[in-house]
Amino acid sequence: MKHIFKQGKKDLPVLLLLHGTGGTEEDLVPLAELIAPEHSILSVRGNVSENGMPRFFKRLAEGVFDEADLIERTHELNTFIDESAKNYNFDRNHVIAIGYSNGANIAGSLLFHDANALRGAILHHPMVPLRNLKLPNLSGKPIFIGAGENDPICSPEETKELHEMLTHAGADVSVHWESAGHQLTRSEAETAADWFYKHFK
Repeated sequence: MKHIFKQGKKDLPVLLLLHGTGGTEEDLVPLAELIAPEHSILSVRGNVSENGMPRFFKRLAEGVFDEADLIERTHELNTFIDESAKNYNFDRNHVIAIGYSNGANIAGSLLFHDANALRGAILHHPMVPLRNLKLPNLSGKPIFIGAGENDPICSPEETKELHEMLTHAGADVSVHWESAGHQLTRSEAETAADWFYKHFK
């Protein structure tokens, strides 16, 4: 997978950066530098192209995921993280995802499929990746969800459902609401940075 690896302090968790639809591996680097500037980053470009726009998995329509492809791509990404840990010599058990929109959705899917895939996650404007799936035991896993009260793509009901599913699986979930739409605001990013400091410093 096309990606950037930037070395930070060796004893700190690695940040896995996952962009939104049409983004690239460059997009979330400034966000990572705001949230946790001393950490290494592994920033990945999605392998799927939708009319020339990179994505992490296919969709059938706006808000309707190709579930078979999502599952396949989730396993592909998880394997890529495993390989990257060996190639770049970082601790595979200390990877924290920061995802936005489509990237947040595949980060959520990693959590839904494998309790050990991520140590924690910051999910900006995620949807429920899959329903009718028994979630693994996510006891105590710190997860931040950033949401917009007027988000036309990810409704407040969707956010609340995801919160409930993750909490039911044992995760320690914090939801932050902005009176905004689907865009990632500065105040949401700063709140995520404060949350990260409390949980991982």
